[in-house]
Amino acid sequence: MEPVYHQKRAFDPLRIWLLLPSWVVIGVFLLIPVGLMLLISFMTKEFRGGVIWEFSLAAYDQFLFDRGLFGDDPPTIQWTYIVIFVRSIVQATIATIFCLIIGFPTAYFIATRDPKNRTFWIFLVTVPYWVNLLIRTVSLKFLIRDNGPINEFLLSFGLLSEPLGLINTNIAVQLGLFYSYLPFMVLPIYASVERFNFTYSEAAADLYADKWSTLRRIVLPNVAPGIAAGCILVFIPSLGAFIAPDLLGGAKNFMIGSLIEEQFKGNAGNWPFGAAASMILLTMVLIALLLYTRQQAKGEVR
Repeated sequence: MEPVYHQKRAFDPLRIWLLLPSWVVIGVFLLIPVGLMLLISFMTKEFRGGVIWEFSLAAYDQFLFDRGLFGDDPPTIQWTYIVIFVRSIVQATIATIFCLIIGFPTAYFIATRDPKNRTFWIFLVTVPYWVNLLIRTVSLKFLIRDNGPINEFLLSFGLLSEPLGLINTNIAVQLGLFYSYLPFMVLPIYASVERFNFTYSEAAADLYADKWSTLRRIVLPNVAPGIAAGCILVFIPSLGAFIAPDLLGGAKNFMIGSLIEEQFKGNAGNWPFGAAASMILLTMVLIALLLYTRQQAKGEVR
């Protein structure tokens, strides 16, 4: 009988053709658009929108330096866009923390239910997300507005003397990001907890470990990959979100996603600058992911 190893080697030539559809999808829908954005970021802005195909570093210069209204002043650091980037990072980080605080207990609860009932709980988590993100964000805006159901309920019972005034605040943006991306935290953690061998927890209990020690020393290290995946899946889209900041945050809570979106709207847009901001954001995300994967690789080696 032919060894299994040689049988596997016999199918090696087919791997290229089996991977071909994935390569086509990645190339058409990822690499080509990103390449075009990179190319546009080095082009010249056309006065009526669009680009002039002439090489220029003006978009990156505009992001980093302020040269005055007519562009002939001595360059100074452009803090406006830097502040927007920092605000986006802070908002995405807070949203990720909130999703983790709520998502981990939720995922743990679902994963420890009877296997027959887990599908129902997963259904409850995901069913709101069958609706378009824009519709869900508008619905959230309706709920938290000054004369919305939440404020009306609290005012009617005398719990408030005046509406909370959540619209156009950082809190509203956080609610929007949390509501938008919570399942991205729950599902990876649920998958990790479901695979966790709970006999380790039972062994820890037999050795008189309390629940918090078991959670900290046994459960969390084993489900850490799911937690890391959930944090990445929440942080990255939160960093580039623009629907929640636009509808719930207003002009004072502008985020980088909103800044990029504005550059591609109408004749007043600046395509090279929007593309440059996108490339800077993409570079930041890739560097963060690279550092994370290197740290994970060092941990596995140890």
